[in-house]
Amino acid sequence: MPKGSPELTEARREEIINACEKLYQTKSFKEITLKDIGNATSFTRTSIYNYFATKEEIFLALLQREYELWIDSLKRTMEQVETMTKDEFASMLAHSLEERAQLLKIMSMNHYDMEAGSRPEHLKDFKVAYGSSIRTVGECLDKYFPDMTVHEKQDFIYTFFPFMFGIYPYTYVTEKQRTAMEEAGVNYAFMSIYELTYNCVKRLLGE
Repeated sequence: MPKGSPELTEARREEIINACEKLYQTKSFKEITLKDIGNATSFTRTSIYNYFATKEEIFLALLQREYELWIDSLKRTMEQVETMTKDEFASMLAHSLEERAQLLKIMSMNHYDMEAGSRPEHLKDFKVAYGSSIRTVGECLDKYFPDMTVHEKQDFIYTFFPFMFGIYPYTYVTEKQRTAMEEAGVNYAFMSIYELTYNCVKRLLGE
């Protein structure tokens, strides 16, 4: 890690992550290179190696930030809303993920590559955020559905989190994919992030 104030270090890290995020809006994970990311920052490309060793580490940091933003959103809801029905909770959780399409996109496409290509200390930081997201959803269940058993809450979490990996590819379909499914005679119902998540949560809650 380069010498300098913690503020400068964090600012440089954020600039690199932001550059990666902007490129990801128009390019795929495989297409983006460290050179591309470096060229999109205000400092020399080689300086990136002072903060991240691989592009996988940069994407993992971006995914970590997305998880943290989602956690913050859920915690704000718990602070502001005292009670919810099952329908209201399903709608809230669906809206929270609808606002984090990038979280779902990265999860679905690049998760294994990011973890495999990151150093242990970066992976640990990410797992802290991931673990916090699981605990936060559990705290939401504790707050809004105190009658749920420990087993029911565990079933919810260990069904919902794997489900999240499939949301993006089921809701963002290219024209080529759409045409191929139509020509193959696949009877597919196109749904939004909100619709897919809402229906899943309602079923998990027993409605």
